[in-house]
Amino acid sequence: MADKLVTIAQFADSSEADLARQLLGDFGIKAVVTGQHAANIYTLPAVAAAELQVFESEAERALEILESSRKQEE
Repeated sequence: MADKLVTIAQFADSSEADLARQLLGDFGIKAVVTGQHAANIYTLPAVAAAELQVFESEAERALEILESSRKQEE
């Protein structure tokens, strides 16, 4: 059975979403950003947000990497 994509984060700014995608890629996790064009056009997150998606089997590890990165930035 094929692994499905799940959304693990939403970003109001598509640049931030792309940086997160690149970070996950550095750890060997394939990720995609969806809705990035809508997020650039609409400024309200309720209208549109860039979503970061990974395969469901890698979601937990991806979230841990993103959380670790956030803590290092603080």
